[in-house]
Amino acid sequence: MTHIINFTCSPEEAQDPNFLEQRIRQELDVKASRQFVFRWRKRSIDARQKQIKINASFEVGIDSELAPRFALQNFEMLPSNAAVVHIIGAGPAGLFAALEAITRGIKPVIYERGKDIRTRRRDLAKLSKNQELNPESNYCFGEGGAGTYSDGKLYTRSKKRGDVQKVLEWMVQFGAKEDILIDAHPHIGTNKLPQLIEAIRLQILAAGGEIHFENKLTDISVKNNVISSIQINGLTEIPVQNLVLATGHSARDIFELLQRHQIAIKAKPFALGVRVEHTQAYIDGLQYHGRLNDAYLPPASYSLVTQVQDRGVYSFCMCPGGIIAPCATADGEVVTNGWSPSKRNNIYANSGIVVGIEPTDFPNAQDPFVCLHFQKEIEHKCWVAAGQTQQVPAQGLKDFVEGVKTAEFPRTSYQPGIVSVNLKEVLPEFIYSRLRQAFLDFNQKMPGFITNDAVVHAPESRTSSPVLIPRDPSSFKHIQISNLYPIAEGAGYAGGIVSAAIDGLNCIEKIVISSSNF
Repeated sequence: MTHIINFTCSPEEAQDPNFLEQRIRQELDVKASRQFVFRWRKRSIDARQKQIKINASFEVGIDSELAPRFALQNFEMLPSNAAVVHIIGAGPAGLFAALEAITRGIKPVIYERGKDIRTRRRDLAKLSKNQELNPESNYCFGEGGAGTYSDGKLYTRSKKRGDVQKVLEWMVQFGAKEDILIDAHPHIGTNKLPQLIEAIRLQILAAGGEIHFENKLTDISVKNNVISSIQINGLTEIPVQNLVLATGHSARDIFELLQRHQIAIKAKPFALGVRVEHTQAYIDGLQYHGRLNDAYLPPASYSLVTQVQDRGVYSFCMCPGGIIAPCATADGEVVTNGWSPSKRNNIYANSGIVVGIEPTDFPNAQDPFVCLHFQKEIEHKCWVAAGQTQQVPAQGLKDFVEGVKTAEFPRTSYQPGIVSVNLKEVLPEFIYSRLRQAFLDFNQKMPGFITNDAVVHAPESRTSSPVLIPRDPSSFKHIQISNLYPIAEGAGYAGGIVSAAIDGLNCIEKIVISSSNF
């Protein structure tokens, strides 16, 4: 019989098998003569008080073995006459849509503008080391999507949207550690995600699906509100029955393509700000009440939010033990983002600190590109301010709050480099003033947060898509085009790896339900 038991313990006790065995035996009143096995079910840290606790939940089998955590999914070979679904984009939404299609006997055919995972890595190295930007192969475009090389955080609040557990279990099946099924804030790590993505690709191909790299959607043919065919790389015309658009939040050309064909899109709220980097030891000290270099605690993170002038200002994509990366997708712009390896063992901690932005912040609020144009404008201004390279404008955090230019920086993990700029002169006043007040608020919540040992990098601008591709919530179909299924971050319906993957799963289910072809 399997029992569930919950208790709190110290970080040291949580890593002591003898303590855990005795505590479980005591809690369940298991006599010494009886055997039992146990494993972690859920785990979280409570660091609100000086005495840090681990919230522990275990599955316990008394006089019996524990069943496997989950059943492996069988992805059977597709029949030669299987129906086909075409998918644009090989990020988490596109890949999980493809996997779900296979389980339902549908052949997925994916077109990805970027390169495969290993070739893509070489382009990222050129960008970081030599500032050579490939607009089709970078941190946003390529196999695995933007999340592959920007951390792999799996925490989501989208549990009502679909089967989070299924997504996590499939990730474990393809190589992630079972810890992602246990930890309250699961994380894979940029160094581990490529192998997982590659394993998913091999499974799709083994089942009879197709994935085409360096194949960019360049046009569509629309007849009677139906997409009859798509054009790839400006040459190949491919007939389609159902088209899943999973292109990510930075595929700006896709928005332009849709508008060119008078397909409905509209401006969407998003967030923009800066990325702040402290040392990890500094954040550990703030969050763990002075405990440093502690083998029993993971690198500390933080989650901060405040309201300033009726707008939310909040931390975004916080990366303990992480690196700030260059994430531009076109010449004439700079963009920052953050990532962490699986062990989160770099000496830095960084997080986006961003301000919510609404289309109504601008005079032409009805223009579907109004927020996108603003995003591009800030990225270009930062590029100019830093010398028209992939270096970024930066400022000490204390200097940012005081509005003075920084004379000397302690360090940065941003490999292309930083340039001292008074960001008050680059960011619009309504962004700068809200960020400044937010930092003062955060310093009240985390005393010591404001310091010139922390470096502000600008901009953090790709938090989500600034354009929405509207769809019917009951069918996932575009409100105008009956066989177009816009999904995940690029369409404005997801905000991270897991939520995007869920959207991919749900989309295929909707296609199966609504399409007579399947």
